Amino acid sequence: MSQYSTLYVGLDVHKDTIVIAAIGNGDEQAVVDLGTISTRHYAIDKLLKKLQGMGSELRLVYEAGPTGYWLQRLIETKGHRCQIISPSLLPKAAGDRVKTDRRDARSLAMALKMGAVDGIHIPTVGDEAIRDVSRAWQQARVDARKTKQRIKMFLLRHDVRYTGQARWSAPHRRWLSEQRMSNPVSQIVLQELIETLGQHERRSERLEKTLKDIVHDWRFGPVVQALQAFRGIQFLTALTMIAELGDLNRFDHPKKLMAYVGLVPGERSSGQTRKLGPITRCGNSHVRTLLVESAWSYHYSPKVSRQISQRQEGIDPDIIEIAWEAQTRLHRRYMKLKSRGMHQNKVITAVARELIGFIWAAAQQVPLAPEAA
Repeated sequence: MSQYSTLYVGLDVHKDTIVIAAIGNGDEQAVVDLGTISTRHYAIDKLLKKLQGMGSELRLVYEAGPTGYWLQRLIETKGHRCQIISPSLLPKAAGDRVKTDRRDARSLAMALKMGAVDGIHIPTVGDEAIRDVSRAWQQARVDARKTKQRIKMFLLRHDVRYTGQARWSAPHRRWLSEQRMSNPVSQIVLQELIETLGQHERRSERLEKTLKDIVHDWRFGPVVQALQAFRGIQFLTALTMIAELGDLNRFDHPKKLMAYVGLVPGERSSGQTRKLGPITRCGNSHVRTLLVESAWSYHYSPKVSRQISQRQEGIDPDIIEIAWEAQTRLHRRYMKLKSRGMHQNKVITAVARELIGFIWAAAQQVPLAPEAA
């Protein structure tokens, strides 16, 4: 391959190997396979030096996956442009039924040259660290919830029933600790389940405390505080949303943010026919789940409770006004759609879609500190 002004390089990245294909900027250039290398840093450095001999400007791309962002950051530090794209958005022919690493690398290189791919948002190292803690906290909550379910099923199999009112309250936990199974081995299982639940809950508490300690020094900390002015959005919900979404100012319109989190309806239209289907469910599922959970609170009549009032202390009055407008509008929206006989899950999804629009509007009112590397 001769020297080109721009060389487009597709990387099919795996845990231990990277398959490379490249194409020049000429009109009739063919994609060239450049073989396979390991994911060791010295191998990547050697590859970049080789590619520099083929093109004065390098543009590289690979698909998002479990390997994260380290490769993109490494290539960027070497002075080359590198994008990460969503695999679901890579153009693919309907009749293409053959998938290999080499073909994937070639498709990436060609799509990059044609401008048919848009790179995903790459968080900074600091932002990704906050997101890691947030996701660890969510995982601890999920583990605790699953363990509670296992305890309930275990007791049900042994016909041990709690007759109190509130489960997992202090009286219920005290009752649970007093249970004695008829078989000693079954008693060991129950004790192990109870201890496992305690471990998950203590881990969740530690991670929650960590998040509260580090959010004050985070550049998105003011946004997290601002979002707590909304009904149904408390500290951990607000932090998780921003940790997953990053800077909301990169969306120049709220509809783009709605589409990014997969809350817009799918569409299959042709000619004069326009058909809307279920929501796309693309984008970040963590945020979409939190939005739907928060949207349920808007079926209540608009009200600024004592808890919301406390969360709004020190927040910009303009943001508080946006939060109140969200309460009134979203409640009306809920009641209107409900009166039409629409299924409640669809109503809540529609409310969640509009809620993210109000969140976008509130984020525009918050000045951010300069982005850290």
